[in-house]
Amino acid sequence: MKTHNKWLTAPLAAGLAAALLSGCGTEQGGSGASGNGIRVGMSDEILATDPAAGYDPGSWLLFNNVFQSLLAFPKGGSEPEPEAADKCGFSAGSTVYSCTLRDGLTFSNGNKLTSEDVKFSFERALKIADPSGPAPLLSTIKSIETPDERTVIFRLKVPDATFPSKIASGAGSIVDHREYPADALRTDGKATGSGPYKLDSLSDTEAGFSANPGYRGTARPKNDAVTLKLYRGDRSALSKALTDGDVDVAYRGLSAEDIATLETSDTTDDKGIEVIQGSSAEVQHLVFNVKDPVVGKLGVRQAIAHLVDREALVEGIYKSTATPLYSIVPAGIAGHNTAFFDTYGTPDKAKAKKALRAAGITGKLKLTLWSTPSRYGPSTDQELKAIADQLNESGLFAADVKSVAYDQYEKDIAAGKYGVYVKGWVPDYPDADNFTAPFFGEGNVLGNHYENATITGSLLPKTAAAPDRAATADEYGRIQDLVADELPLLPLWQGKQYAVARDDVTGLEWTLDASTVFRFWEIRKG
Repeated sequence: MKTHNKWLTAPLAAGLAAALLSGCGTEQGGSGASGNGIRVGMSDEILATDPAAGYDPGSWLLFNNVFQSLLAFPKGGSEPEPEAADKCGFSAGSTVYSCTLRDGLTFSNGNKLTSEDVKFSFERALKIADPSGPAPLLSTIKSIETPDERTVIFRLKVPDATFPSKIASGAGSIVDHREYPADALRTDGKATGSGPYKLDSLSDTEAGFSANPGYRGTARPKNDAVTLKLYRGDRSALSKALTDGDVDVAYRGLSAEDIATLETSDTTDDKGIEVIQGSSAEVQHLVFNVKDPVVGKLGVRQAIAHLVDREALVEGIYKSTATPLYSIVPAGIAGHNTAFFDTYGTPDKAKAKKALRAAGITGKLKLTLWSTPSRYGPSTDQELKAIADQLNESGLFAADVKSVAYDQYEKDIAAGKYGVYVKGWVPDYPDADNFTAPFFGEGNVLGNHYENATITGSLLPKTAAAPDRAATADEYGRIQDLVADELPLLPLWQGKQYAVARDDVTGLEWTLDASTVFRFWEIRKG
C-alpha cells in the first residue's frame, strides 16, 4: 500500500471528529425526508468530487452521502452490510467475492445503475491510480466479471477477508459510466451518484446537498437538505458561526480548548448549544526512522518509550478530548491489546537511563522532534514541545522541536532527514488490518524504513485470509507485541469524536461511531 493522503488533516484534539467512510441507516425507502434543512460547518475543504481522486476528510464526507457502495457500515456497527447490493459473499477461500445488486437502482440523473457501472467504477479507479486517490485499497482486485445486470464477481489476487470493509468505504463509490471518463478524472466539479443525497452546488466556501428522491437503499433521510459551510482552517470563524446561529452543527475544526470550555461552561445551555461525544478510531503516533544514526539505536527508542507521559499530553494539551493509546490497534477495534503499556508501563526515568547506557550513551543525547501544524492542527507543535520537555526533565536528553510546512515535511521524511516525527491516522475501515498493513506491509506509509519478515511474510497474510475477523486476535496480538519490542513507532493517543450543535438538532450520536462515518441522513432539526 503506497503513501496517500488519508493521514488525518487535523488531530481530533484540534478538530472535531474524523469522517469518512460510507454508511447506512436502518430503513429502506425513498427520501423519506422530514424536517428542515441542516447547516453544518467544518474546517476542511472538499478537495475532490470524483471518487477516483479524493482521499481527504472533506472529499470522503461528500462521497459517503452522494454515492452508494455495494456495502456500508451500519450506525453503531463495524461489520459491513449490503447497501447498493442485496447480498454479497465469499467463495474459493476468500479469493472470489460476489454481489447481487438491489433491484431498481438508479443514479440521481435517472440513469439505471447496473453491474456495468460497478465494474467500471472499480476498474476506473485502478486505471487512473491518482496519487491522492483510493486505488491502494483496491489493489487486491485481479479481475471483475458481470455475468448479468445485477451480478458482480470480484476475483482477487490473494485471499483478502477485509475486502468487504474496503469496498464499504469511500473507495467503493459507484459512478455512472456514462458521465465519467474511463481513464481520466471528471473536471466539471459535479458529482453523479445514487446515494441518499445529491450535490446541488459547490464553491470554495459552501456545498449544497438535497435529498435524492430516487435513492433506493437502507438510509432514510431525516432532513430535506444539508448546507455544508467550509471554513478552510479558520477555527475562530467556525466558532463564531455556531454561537451566532449561522450553522446548526460544528463538525470539524473547533480546538480542544473550545470543546473543553463548551463542555464545562455554565452558559452553554443558556446559548442553546450542546456538545455530543462519540467514539473514534483516530490515532496519533510518534514515528522513529530506524535507519537514523541516533534513534536507529533500539536503546534510544526504548528510553523515549519509558519517558513519554501520555496522560499528561491528553490532559494538558488536548484537554481530555483524546485518551492515551498503548497499542497500534486502538480500543474498540477487534484485536486491540495493550502491548506498549505491558512492555513499558508508566514513565520510569531509571529504566530510560538503563536503556541508554545499554546503547552506549552516557551523556545527554541531543534529539530533534519534527512537527507540522498545517496538516495535524495547531496543537501538534504544543504536543511535540511537551514531549521534548518530558525527555529533557529526565536529564537524559537535550531535545528540541522543529516545525515545517506539510509539503516540505513529507519530502524530508521520504528523504530520510528526520529521526523522530509525528503522524496521525484516520482509518479507511474499522478493522485491525487498516492499522497494521499500511504501517508494516509493503509500501509502508510511515516512511521509517521498518521491516519485519515475520509480520509481512506470515502474520499479515494470515490475518488477511481469515474471513472470521474475531479469529485473528492471536495474530494481531503477536504483531502488536513485536512492534512494541522493536519500536518503529510509539502510539500516543486515540481521539474522541465530537460535534457541537444547537439544541434543536438531534441524531448526531449516529454520526460519531468507530466507523468514522458522518451520516447526513441521521440528522434532524426541530
